[in-house]
Amino acid sequence: MATDSYLLELQRINQTYGSGDRRFTAVQDINLALKEGEFVALLGPSGCGKSTLLRIITGLQHPTEGQVIYRGEPLMGVNPYATIVFQSFALFPWLTVQENVEIALKARGIPPKLRIPRALDLLDRVGLDGFETAYPRELSGGMRQKVGFARAMAVEPELLCLDEPFSALDVLSADSLRGELLELWTSGSIPTKAILLVTHNIEEAAFMADRIIVMEKNPGRIVNNLKLRLPYPRQRKATGFLAVVDRVYSILAGQTQPEHVELGAAPGEPGGKTRALPHIGITNLGSMLERLDEMTNNRADIYRLAEELKVDSDHLLRLTEAAELLGFATIAQGDITLTPLGETFAEASISARKEIFATRIRRLPIFKWLMAMLYVADRKQVEWDIVQSELEVEFPREEAERQLETAINWGRYAEILAYDDSSAVLYLEPGSGGGGA
Repeated sequence: MATDSYLLELQRINQTYGSGDRRFTAVQDINLALKEGEFVALLGPSGCGKSTLLRIITGLQHPTEGQVIYRGEPLMGVNPYATIVFQSFALFPWLTVQENVEIALKARGIPPKLRIPRALDLLDRVGLDGFETAYPRELSGGMRQKVGFARAMAVEPELLCLDEPFSALDVLSADSLRGELLELWTSGSIPTKAILLVTHNIEEAAFMADRIIVMEKNPGRIVNNLKLRLPYPRQRKATGFLAVVDRVYSILAGQTQPEHVELGAAPGEPGGKTRALPHIGITNLGSMLERLDEMTNNRADIYRLAEELKVDSDHLLRLTEAAELLGFATIAQGDITLTPLGETFAEASISARKEIFATRIRRLPIFKWLMAMLYVADRKQVEWDIVQSELEVEFPREEAERQLETAINWGRYAEILAYDDSSAVLYLEPGSGGGGA
């Protein structure tokens, strides 16, 4: 099935947004090649630019720098040989299942006498024979996404791009649909030459792809290109599969760096990069630390911890990042180990945990900056919009909003910050200080 020819090449792709002080780099210096016959997973944490790259690859977005080469020619405009399946089902509710598939063929100018048999054939292939006249509201989530796959394949794309297509489904439906797509792909039942899957789910990438491109964020960049030599169908408990998952966790989790590197800089500080706060809840962080406290030597393989805690890989990596940032754990070679402080936090009372947490977040440059801003403000209050505007110098607008939400939640837990939603005002809790934070 595979050949030596490149179907797709990305050459030194950069994508930036905004201008001046509010210029943000989404992806940086991306070089990537995709051959016919490959199923490639583009894997990384939320916010690393995976979906941005998918839009660039399909021609829905033009990069700031670099070029996309398709079959040896620069891509100009939308790629007519590629199609995308999104995580949302994106079906027309007023059309039947068959009509939802046919509409893609109609857009390509295919006459009705050819549209109907092709739509029926595709629905049969994805297991929806008998549901042609049903409406989307009558279908389960998994079945609606099958319609999305059938519609995408109706135009016989050479390159099938999948933008986290299983993330909106329940666990059983997602597993079933993954298996069915793999069966279609490995059996050659679809005309597609290559598949590019965007995901943040490590196990999903290891289960489906024969190559994993690992990305990191701030800015989005490729950090590893991992070739998998696992036969299909893959067994999740097999030694080879678990070794791949462990390796990818190790790559994404990285290794604990010296404190000045881990903490980063404060917003607006020259010559430094503001370290984003991981978007996690303190209760979940406490649960993870408690579980580590119960383990031998207070240590665990990160990939095994995901199974223990029943959380997906993206969520777990945010939790481990938070534990590392706060000094509750260290990470090395895919393992996470509680520090003495983390052990103390895991075993502490509720009030003692709050005190420890407050002490730790006061060290973080973004909190030092926020506390200092509040301390010098009139009545020690600052409007949400003002803080968010300042954060937008460091982060895209949506991320700046998430950073502020996370900071408020952490500050509330530590009882050093408060927020009045009715007036959209942040303020210092009495006695929390701030001037020397």
